[in-house]
Amino acid sequence: MPDRRLRIAVLVGSLRADSVNRQLAEVAVESIPDGVEASIIEGLGELAFYNEDVDNDESLPAGIAEFRRAAGDADAFLVVTPEYNGTMPAVLKNAVDWLSRPFGAGAVSGKPVGVVGSALGRYAGVWSREDTRRCVGIAGGRVIEDVEIGLKSGELGEEGVRSPEIVEQVTRAVRVLADSVAVAV
Repeated sequence: MPDRRLRIAVLVGSLRADSVNRQLAEVAVESIPDGVEASIIEGLGELAFYNEDVDNDESLPAGIAEFRRAAGDADAFLVVTPEYNGTMPAVLKNAVDWLSRPFGAGAVSGKPVGVVGSALGRYAGVWSREDTRRCVGIAGGRVIEDVEIGLKSGELGEEGVRSPEIVEQVTRAVRVLADSVAVAV
Protein backbone atom coordinates (compact mmCIF):
# COMPACT_ATOMS: atom_id res chain seq x y z
CA MET A 1 0.00 0.00 0.00
CA PRO A 2 1.53 3.38 -0.99
CA ASP A 3 2.26 5.94 1.70
CA ARG A 4 -0.23 8.76 2.00
CA ARG A 5 1.18 12.17 1.15
CA LEU A 6 1.44 14.69 3.95
CA ARG A 7 -1.33 17.30 3.61
CA ILE A 8 -1.12 20.99 4.46
CA ALA A 9 -4.31 23.04 4.54
CA VAL A 10 -3.87 26.72 3.80
CA LEU A 11 -6.24 29.26 5.34
CA VAL A 12 -6.19 32.76 3.86
CA GLY A 13 -7.50 35.63 5.97
CA SER A 14 -8.04 37.99 3.04
CA LEU A 15 -11.13 37.54 0.90
CA ARG A 16 -9.88 39.71 -1.97
CA ALA A 17 -9.08 37.55 -5.00
CA ASP A 18 -5.88 39.45 -5.86
CA SER A 19 -4.69 40.29 -2.36
CA VAL A 20 -1.00 40.01 -1.56
CA ASN A 21 -1.86 37.42 1.10
CA ARG A 22 -3.80 35.31 -1.41
CA GLN A 23 -0.79 35.49 -3.74
CA LEU A 24 1.49 34.51 -0.85
CA ALA A 25 -0.74 31.47 -0.17
CA GLU A 26 -0.57 30.51 -3.85
CA VAL A 27 3.24 30.72 -3.76
CA ALA A 28 3.18 28.44 -0.70
CA VAL A 29 1.03 25.87 -2.51
CA GLU A 30 3.39 26.01 -5.50
CA SER A 31 6.45 25.66 -3.24
CA ILE A 32 5.59 22.41 -1.53
CA PRO A 33 8.34 19.84 -1.10
CA ASP A 34 8.21 16.34 -2.56
CA GLY A 35 5.85 14.04 -0.72
CA VAL A 36 3.64 16.91 0.42
CA GLU A 37 0.42 18.29 -0.98
CA ALA A 38 -1.12 21.62 -0.08
CA SER A 39 -4.37 23.30 -0.92
CA ILE A 40 -6.13 26.50 -0.03
CA ILE A 41 -9.40 25.89 1.77
CA GLU A 42 -11.89 28.13 -0.01
CA GLY A 43 -15.11 29.65 1.24
CA LEU A 44 -14.09 31.20 4.56
CA GLY A 45 -16.23 34.23 3.74
CA GLU A 46 -19.35 32.05 3.42
CA LEU A 47 -19.04 30.40 6.83
CA ALA A 48 -21.73 31.37 9.33
CA PHE A 49 -20.42 33.05 12.47
CA TYR A 50 -19.66 30.46 15.12
CA ASN A 51 -22.63 29.82 17.39
CA GLU A 52 -22.62 26.94 19.85
CA ASP A 53 -26.42 26.74 19.63
CA VAL A 54 -26.19 25.48 16.03
CA ASP A 55 -23.02 23.42 16.43
CA ASN A 56 -24.78 20.06 16.35
CA ASP A 57 -25.83 17.41 13.84
CA GLU A 58 -29.39 18.74 13.53
CA SER A 59 -28.74 22.39 12.73
CA LEU A 60 -25.15 22.77 11.54
CA PRO A 61 -25.03 25.70 9.07
CA ALA A 62 -24.39 25.01 5.39
CA GLY A 63 -20.77 24.32 4.50
CA ILE A 64 -19.49 23.83 8.05
CA ALA A 65 -19.35 20.02 7.95
CA GLU A 66 -17.48 20.10 4.63
CA PHE A 67 -15.12 22.81 5.93
CA ARG A 68 -14.35 20.77 9.05
CA ARG A 69 -13.88 17.61 6.98
CA ALA A 70 -11.44 19.31 4.58
CA ALA A 71 -9.49 20.79 7.47
CA GLY A 72 -9.62 17.56 9.44
CA ASP A 73 -7.92 15.72 6.58
CA ALA A 74 -4.89 18.01 6.92
CA ASP A 75 -1.76 17.04 8.80
CA ALA A 76 -0.74 20.68 9.28
CA PHE A 77 -2.01 24.20 8.64
CA LEU A 78 -0.47 27.26 7.08
CA VAL A 79 -2.36 30.42 7.96
CA VAL A 80 -1.78 33.45 5.77
CA THR A 81 -3.06 36.63 7.35
CA PRO A 82 -3.24 40.32 6.65
CA GLU A 83 -3.63 42.77 9.51
CA TYR A 84 -6.93 44.58 9.91
CA ASN A 85 -7.04 47.33 12.53
CA GLY A 86 -4.11 45.85 14.40
CA THR A 87 -5.30 42.25 14.54
CA MET A 88 -6.37 39.21 12.53
CA PRO A 89 -9.36 39.42 10.19
CA ALA A 90 -12.74 38.32 11.58
CA VAL A 91 -13.16 35.74 8.80
CA LEU A 92 -9.99 33.99 9.93
CA LYS A 93 -10.94 34.11 13.62
CA ASN A 94 -14.34 32.63 12.75
CA ALA A 95 -12.71 29.79 10.80
CA VAL A 96 -10.47 28.97 13.76
CA ASP A 97 -13.50 29.05 16.07
CA TRP A 98 -15.29 26.43 13.93
CA LEU A 99 -12.13 24.29 13.72
CA SER A 100 -11.56 24.42 17.48
CA ARG A 101 -14.75 22.49 18.23
CA PRO A 102 -15.44 20.09 19.74
CA PHE A 103 -13.08 21.39 22.38
CA GLY A 104 -9.95 19.26 22.61
CA ALA A 105 -10.83 17.30 19.47
CA GLY A 106 -11.23 19.97 16.78
CA ALA A 107 -9.57 19.82 13.36
CA VAL A 108 -6.53 21.85 14.52
CA SER A 109 -6.04 19.96 17.77
CA GLY A 110 -2.44 18.80 18.11
CA LYS A 111 -1.53 19.67 14.52
CA PRO A 112 1.36 21.93 13.52
CA VAL A 113 0.33 25.43 12.48
CA GLY A 114 2.52 28.01 10.78
CA VAL A 115 1.51 31.65 10.44
CA VAL A 116 2.78 34.05 7.77
CA GLY A 117 1.42 37.19 6.21
CA SER A 118 1.73 40.58 4.65
CA ALA A 119 0.40 43.97 5.67
CA LEU A 120 0.77 47.56 4.62
CA GLY A 121 1.99 48.86 7.98
CA ARG A 122 5.60 49.37 8.90
CA TYR A 123 5.60 46.27 11.14
CA ALA A 124 4.37 43.97 8.34
CA GLY A 125 1.38 42.70 10.31
CA VAL A 126 3.27 41.44 13.35
CA TRP A 127 0.26 41.98 15.65
CA SER A 128 -2.00 39.96 13.38
CA ARG A 129 0.48 37.10 13.21
CA GLU A 130 0.94 37.15 16.99
CA ASP A 131 -2.84 37.16 17.57
CA THR A 132 -3.31 34.36 15.05
CA ARG A 133 -0.63 32.24 16.72
CA ARG A 134 -2.22 32.80 20.13
CA CYS A 135 -5.69 32.01 18.77
CA VAL A 136 -4.72 28.75 17.03
CA GLY A 137 -2.61 27.74 20.02
CA ILE A 138 -5.56 28.16 22.38
CA ALA A 139 -7.71 26.28 19.84
CA GLY A 140 -5.35 23.32 20.26
CA GLY A 141 -2.93 23.78 17.38
CA ARG A 142 0.81 23.27 17.87
CA VAL A 143 2.23 26.61 16.75
CA ILE A 144 5.52 26.35 14.86
CA GLU A 145 7.34 29.59 15.72
CA ASP A 146 10.06 28.98 13.12
CA VAL A 147 7.50 29.46 10.35
CA GLU A 148 7.72 33.25 10.20
CA ILE A 149 7.29 35.54 7.24
CA GLY A 150 6.12 39.13 7.58
CA LEU A 151 6.11 41.11 4.37
CA LYS A 152 5.57 44.85 4.06
CA SER A 153 3.17 44.88 1.12
CA GLY A 154 3.87 48.53 0.35
CA GLU A 155 7.54 47.74 -0.21
CA LEU A 156 7.19 44.80 -2.58
CA GLY A 157 8.99 45.19 -5.89
CA GLU A 158 7.68 44.62 -9.39
CA GLU A 159 7.68 40.83 -8.94
CA GLY A 160 5.64 41.10 -5.76
CA VAL A 161 5.62 37.91 -3.71
CA ARG A 162 7.06 35.98 -6.66
CA SER A 163 10.51 37.50 -6.29
CA PRO A 164 13.19 34.81 -5.89
CA GLU A 165 13.96 35.97 -2.33
CA ILE A 166 10.36 35.70 -1.17
CA VAL A 167 9.76 32.39 -2.97
CA GLU A 168 12.86 31.06 -1.17
CA GLN A 169 11.52 32.27 2.21
CA VAL A 170 8.15 30.66 1.54
CA THR A 171 9.73 27.40 0.37
CA ARG A 172 11.82 27.27 3.54
CA ALA A 173 8.79 28.03 5.75
CA VAL A 174 6.69 25.30 4.10
CA ARG A 175 9.59 22.82 4.53
CA VAL A 176 9.86 23.67 8.26
CA LEU A 177 6.10 23.16 8.64
CA ALA A 178 6.17 19.84 6.76
CA ASP A 179 9.17 18.66 8.80
CA SER A 180 7.32 19.50 12.00
CA VAL A 181 4.70 16.91 11.06
CA ALA A 182 7.37 14.25 10.62
CA VAL A 183 8.80 15.13 14.04
CA ALA A 184 5.36 14.77 15.65
CA VAL A 185 4.69 11.34 14.13
